[in-house]
Amino acid sequence: MTSIDDIGYGRQFDGWYDRLFPKGGLADLTAKKLASLHPDTALGTLELGVGTGRIAIPLSRLTGRVVGVDSSPEMLATLETHVTAAGADVDVVHGDLRTYTDDRRYGLVYCVCGTLSMLLDPADQQRALRRAAERLAPGGVLVVETHNKPGILHLHGEQQRTTYFVPYPEPGTGLQTHSTLIPERDLWQCSHIWFDSDGTSRVGTELSRLTTPEEIDAYAAASGLRPEGRYADWNSAPYTPQGAMFVSVYSKVA
Repeated sequence: MTSIDDIGYGRQFDGWYDRLFPKGGLADLTAKKLASLHPDTALGTLELGVGTGRIAIPLSRLTGRVVGVDSSPEMLATLETHVTAAGADVDVVHGDLRTYTDDRRYGLVYCVCGTLSMLLDPADQQRALRRAAERLAPGGVLVVETHNKPGILHLHGEQQRTTYFVPYPEPGTGLQTHSTLIPERDLWQCSHIWFDSDGTSRVGTELSRLTTPEEIDAYAAASGLRPEGRYADWNSAPYTPQGAMFVSVYSKVA
């Protein structure tokens, strides 16, 4: 496991990632949408950046086995616990989405929740898309959800730094984010403070490379994929430049 390059995201958010991104709700909606895009569940499903299984576990109930790849040992340890508790059909694999390979071709490959943006070099983002395309069977579908550069710039307005607070449904909980743009490198740094109902708090920082939908389209085209749709969210709302995220769907020519 030590041979896999890992940025340490899981170490920072270990123990509270599932509070930031809870199961149910949006996770179940995402799984249902992904299942609807699956061209052939018999071909199998691959998630790149599986995390703690927020999407893979409910999706496995709809499509059958999901192979989940992640570079974080901490995330995968939590995922294994969740898989056992749920009796889910998820294979847990320690790997790097830029280099992952196996001997299968999948009907659906997906990389969601801004995972692609964790790669800070555009060449690495291209490598990851190429690897994903290689894992697709002819006619297979790739789904990418990541941060929307125009939307994040819109959030900041004319400011390089901004702070915002998001209350969570559980009383007394919420997330405060200190957001900083590094425009010369298209980077976005977010320092998060999680406030819990017992008065405690946790701190974690993430660094992302912001991309436009056109950049992802170019990566996909260079990997032999064609665009099939772009959405603002998992309800298939039309894409808007002001949105913080976008979902792009591609297919591999049969």
